[in-house]
Amino acid sequence: MQYVDLDKIELKEIPKISDPDGRGNLSVVEKDFLPFTIKRVYYLYDVPSSSTRGGHAHKELQQFLIALSGSFDVVLDNGKARRTITLNKPDRGLLIPNGVWRELEDFSSGAVCLSLVSEEYNEDDYIREYDEFKSFKGA
Repeated sequence: MQYVDLDKIELKEIPKISDPDGRGNLSVVEKDFLPFTIKRVYYLYDVPSSSTRGGHAHKELQQFLIALSGSFDVVLDNGKARRTITLNKPDRGLLIPNGVWRELEDFSSGAVCLSLVSEEYNEDDYIREYDEFKSFKGA
């Protein structure tokens, strides 16, 4: 499998509508915003700051992560290099293509991570062992 250029994985601005009366903001993800149809939505919360989540890659699934509240780091690994991106704004998200190892860490108190994904849950799509991931990438 081809290596994903981690430098091309960037935060994506989510459209934000500010209320002129100062009642807060609204952000929306609509049908053509992501390069896939959303087939599953889940969120992580109450994650202790010392814990990590993720620790896997997907063969097919694409994922869009948003820090709805608080902050956390997403460590991306393409089999050759690693890159860390901090998510800390609810109007920015991170689009993670398939074939990229991801780990979520350094959760702040009250952090909520929303995940919009391209596929329904399928255990066969997961690569949960890093050595298996390296083999999958041909390293």
